[in-house]
Amino acid sequence: MIERIDTGVRSSKIVKHNGVAYITGQVGEGETIQAQTEECLRRLDGLLVQAGSSRKQMLRATIWLADMSDFAGLNEVWNVWVPEGHAPARACGEAKLARPELKVEIIVDAAYE
Repeated sequence: MIERIDTGVRSSKIVKHNGVAYITGQVGEGETIQAQTEECLRRLDGLLVQAGSSRKQMLRATIWLADMSDFAGLNEVWNVWVPEGHAPARACGEAKLARPELKVEIIVDAAYE
């Protein structure tokens, strides 16, 4: 069975199937990569809880940066947010994001109970 949560015309915020919650990409507001990453991760926290999951159950994270020169700033925030011993598989690349002011987008897949 597939469960879709907060489904709109274009996408669902969460799709759950076979023990995995697929969470739509999140972005954040702010002038710096750190501020945008913090907001993005706050939003992901809420969606993980809504999916019946948590940071400790993350399986994979895909991170898009508008500019790879922000990699160190992203990691400053990311490394504090991820619970020790529970880092997901992760990919990080550079991409043109949906709006010019965006610096980061993070997509997470997580196990749920």
